[in-house]
Amino acid sequence: MEMDHSSNLTESTVEHEDVPPDPALQEICGSDVYTEFSEDVLMLEVSTMTSTEKVSQGVNHVEGGWPKKINADDVEVTARYKKNCLKDEHCQHIVMELASVMEHYLRLKESKNCFPDLKDDSVVEEMEYEPSARIINMLRDPNKIKRTASSLSWHPLDYHKLAVAYSCLEFQRAPKKMSFDSYIWNIEICNKPEMILKPVSPLICLEYNHRDTHILIGGSYNGQIGYWDTRSGSQPVQMSATEHCHKDPVYKVIWLQTKIGTEAFSASTDGQVLFWDIRMMNEPTKQLVLDPSKKGNRENAYGAVSMEFENSMAKFLVGTEQGLVVSCNRKLETTDDPIVCTYSGHHGPIYAIQRNPFFPKNFLTVADWTARIWSEDIKESSLISTKYHMTSLLDGCWSPVRPSVFFTVKMDGTLDVWDILFKQKDPALSLKVCDEALYSIRVRDKDSLVCCGSQLGTVRLLKMSPDLCTLQKNEKALVSEMFERETKREKILEAQYRERHQMKHSCSEEDEGRKEDMEELLACTETEFFETVEAEKKKIEDEEKGRRKVACVKTPKQDTDPKPPGKESFSD
Repeated sequence: MEMDHSSNLTESTVEHEDVPPDPALQEICGSDVYTEFSEDVLMLEVSTMTSTEKVSQGVNHVEGGWPKKINADDVEVTARYKKNCLKDEHCQHIVMELASVMEHYLRLKESKNCFPDLKDDSVVEEMEYEPSARIINMLRDPNKIKRTASSLSWHPLDYHKLAVAYSCLEFQRAPKKMSFDSYIWNIEICNKPEMILKPVSPLICLEYNHRDTHILIGGSYNGQIGYWDTRSGSQPVQMSATEHCHKDPVYKVIWLQTKIGTEAFSASTDGQVLFWDIRMMNEPTKQLVLDPSKKGNRENAYGAVSMEFENSMAKFLVGTEQGLVVSCNRKLETTDDPIVCTYSGHHGPIYAIQRNPFFPKNFLTVADWTARIWSEDIKESSLISTKYHMTSLLDGCWSPVRPSVFFTVKMDGTLDVWDILFKQKDPALSLKVCDEALYSIRVRDKDSLVCCGSQLGTVRLLKMSPDLCTLQKNEKALVSEMFERETKREKILEAQYRERHQMKHSCSEEDEGRKEDMEELLACTETEFFETVEAEKKKIEDEEKGRRKVACVKTPKQDTDPKPPGKESFSD
């Protein structure tokens, strides 16, 4: 190797050549010699290689690594097993430790000076919390007569597809020439819809099937249920019979995640929840009447406006026109009491109800002028409630990424983003989306791309800032602690309320007993008084009669008509 060095390395030119290793040294230390040159420093690195024995082993692997007792083909059982594993404190601790380590190195990688010094253990500063959002696209109803975008559903696999149901929600005010069509959009091509769905009546709700993504099911304004197969065209494959369907508009339809993937159930303001199998749509497989007296009388039933079902839970929730949340048993054939309990707290129809994707026991309700977070264990009141707004809230949903974030839309066209860890009285972000009312909202599961449907049929796509779509450090643990703390507080308040109610009840019983005793005493006193008065009256009358008799005996009888003088009577 020939090198031309000068006294100052920074000003001289360094020539690089390969240096072959010395065979003698290689035999002694069993290592390779490497040469590396930086811009101004010549470095030599030697790495020692130790001899190891390689052993090949095989592992018998079952899909998902499920235990022997768990059937991997049963979606319900596996989902319940996953939920139980995630609730394990040991599992949570391990996941949180791994997440914190990965978060540290990801932040180092994203910094400007990536790994400047391996010995530097400096901690990356926390990012400032500045939530924001911006409108990136719009999907407009292609018809001249505009209708409300009443329901939105993202494709389970293709995140560029969005199904939108259009209808007029004003009672008996639909224009005569209004179109009944609903559409499937590709958000990358916003000029025209990708596919048209042609129902016999305007669709109010529309949902993709998560097992077979080519199939959609929808509920119509006239009460009928129908399903479409995108491979078969725009016409519905099958519709429910008119005599066996709902009598009022269908506001919610949900797929049941079963092995076959052909079962669904629907809710309507006629007070019924009907279960369907799309292979036989002539009549429902099961029926539940939301009668509070549990007699099955549809005239006294609650009108259903919204509904929520989590596959790992044994109950489903129904939001009613009366402002009550009705908890119902999922399997109607195995129980004589399908309605478990009710939750009261709203003053108007519950337009949206959804369980927290991280904590299914806690659910969100949107109604009247507030949004509330509930716990299944507390029936008397909600855990958290937003302030009362000046305009009505029409829809809401949880974030699929962050357990502390949820979204609400209002009648004045405003989108509110709430973060209960940041603040609870006011939204973390309030954005004026449009001038007309926003009736629907849905968040894409892949990220925090939010779509909002307006009264004039325009669907606006909003991109959330990274603060709102990135799970924060220890967020899940903090939200869990908050829910547990609020639940304990409500239980204590509930116990105190019951104790006071019992005390008032017992005091009222004692007061009633005292009142009855007092009334009896007064009645006896009154009777004795009147008896005494009557006796005194009788005594006075007897004394008066005796005085008169004595006076008549002592006084002689005088002739009141004396004879005139000088005349004699005939008797004389």
